[in-house]
Amino acid sequence: MSTFDFDAYIPSIPDYPEPGVIFRDITPLFADAAALKAAIDAIADHFRGEGITKVVGPEARGFMVGVPVAIALGAGFVPARKPGKLPRATISESYELEYGTDTIEVHEDALTPDDKVLLVDDLIATGGTIAAAAKLVEKTGATVAGFGCILELAFLNPRAELAKLGDHDVFSLVQSN
Repeated sequence: MSTFDFDAYIPSIPDYPEPGVIFRDITPLFADAAALKAAIDAIADHFRGEGITKVVGPEARGFMVGVPVAIALGAGFVPARKPGKLPRATISESYELEYGTDTIEVHEDALTPDDKVLLVDDLIATGGTIAAAAKLVEKTGATVAGFGCILELAFLNPRAELAKLGDHDVFSLVQSN
């Protein structure tokens, strides 16, 4: 377990993007080499030894966290993208947003039933995006091994959404209440 103070690199920005909202900005953590390395290492170390063969990260900041975690685990990386962004045949999953729906896709041949998959994002808020990505993993027959993120907005209770998918390990470096 890392003793690095990740929260010190994630300032709270009041009234952004609108009045009454407190935005947690992880870009300072990305900008600091030591903090970024510590974050990637901590996520990878938490899941090391679990037999992870692939890491799936949702567009776009999930790519920024997922690729180095995949490298650290000796696993492949699969991007979960917005519709129309992947060049070959895809499978898709739609999910609810606060005001409407969105959809993510992966290549239909990106995962196999032999894969054990870690889902990684920079931030888990309501859990909708990462849960949709997990449903895509399940559609391929692959196994969901767990969820990892830098920041979890615990006050939005994303673990309740993720628990609907089964009893999976959810690991976050910082929980914001």
